[in-house]
Amino acid sequence: MIPPQAVIPQEAEILCIGTELLLGEITNTNAQYLATELAQLGIPHHYQTVVGDNEARIHHALEVACGRSSLILTTGGLGPTPDDLTHEALASFFGVEMVEHPQVWEEILQKYGQRGIVPSSSNRKQALLPKGAAVLPNPVGSACGLIWQPRPNLRILTFPGVPREMHRMWQETAVPYLRSVGWGQEVFHSQVLRHWGIPESTLAERVGSLLAGKNPTVAPYASQGEVRLRVTGRAPTREQAQALIAPVIQQILEIAGEDYFGSDEATLASVVGELLLKQGQTLAVAESCTGGLLGQLLTGIPGSSGYFLGGVVAYDNRIKEHLLGVDPATLERYGAVSKPVAAQMALGAKQTLGSDWALSITGIAGPDGGTATKPVGLVYLGLADPDGKTEVQEYQFGSLRGREGVRWWSAQTALDRLRRRLLRR
Repeated sequence: MIPPQAVIPQEAEILCIGTELLLGEITNTNAQYLATELAQLGIPHHYQTVVGDNEARIHHALEVACGRSSLILTTGGLGPTPDDLTHEALASFFGVEMVEHPQVWEEILQKYGQRGIVPSSSNRKQALLPKGAAVLPNPVGSACGLIWQPRPNLRILTFPGVPREMHRMWQETAVPYLRSVGWGQEVFHSQVLRHWGIPESTLAERVGSLLAGKNPTVAPYASQGEVRLRVTGRAPTREQAQALIAPVIQQILEIAGEDYFGSDEATLASVVGELLLKQGQTLAVAESCTGGLLGQLLTGIPGSSGYFLGGVVAYDNRIKEHLLGVDPATLERYGAVSKPVAAQMALGAKQTLGSDWALSITGIAGPDGGTATKPVGLVYLGLADPDGKTEVQEYQFGSLRGREGVRWWSAQTALDRLRRRLLRR
């Protein structure tokens, strides 16, 4: 056990208790909620632990947490059944007895009585708390939590596992309490910078000197083709935190150039839409292997009717010929998955729908249909510009990405190609 006089960092830790979490029977949304709330309060938080309903394992988790954090938040294990062990485990860990809080029992009786239910004798255990702990009231359910300072450098707050109850208890009691004892005096403010077309390792190398910063911090992570950099500052106010990260963000933008496409909730589709609106231009699409996904991404943006005219999903070659004007001889000579066909599809969409720009996609998404010369994952992306010029790029997205992966990468890469062209006009 960690000696009480140990110097512990002023950091929070989340300890979620419940075997159902380990079995995957429920999603641990409580940890996500508390993590978000801690960030908004500016409380450092570096560890989360999930442990089952077992007193010995809860003790071990507490021993580790008490050795590295001075604020421990627990969720779960406050019910009336024998496997609800949180408060008992806390009492035995710190070597104190459990004592009954009569007012808690009275509240339980009242809450059950309002529903016409007589609580069982097992419910009475919910009125027992470790000696010295204060009640963290639950205005919704029967399971109260506790606020406890078992050591001078350690505070513990417990919450039930029911999210609705935990949220109320956190907002109405926990946050005011933490502020009153000096926690939550600063705020975190983050901005996520999103990139496409650059490997995570390459971007990390370019911004390497910024990754070592303590405040602001810069953290890279990849997500389905994107590379994101989260820039976070901690300061007494949101405005000061924003000012703190502003010069770092500017450095990153200068380093990333066109590989950066937007911040926070921006998507390639939304950024393309903004650029088209700004330039007063329109877009049409012609899709084969993506089956309408590109159009779906574009029309998922509110206001897309202001720049997106429509699209043609052309799987059969007769559709390519009759609706997009693809030359049958070109299809015969090069095949539907080819540079010439992608170019004619893009130009045909532009001319048929009367748009300024047009994108086309043709490829082999798989899992079947590939050959030695045209393997699964081969994709051609066509782009027709306002001057009627077309360009086509070949990509090998690879069968390891799977059918949906090939489709996703094709649609997103097509948007990125158009975005870069729009930036240069």
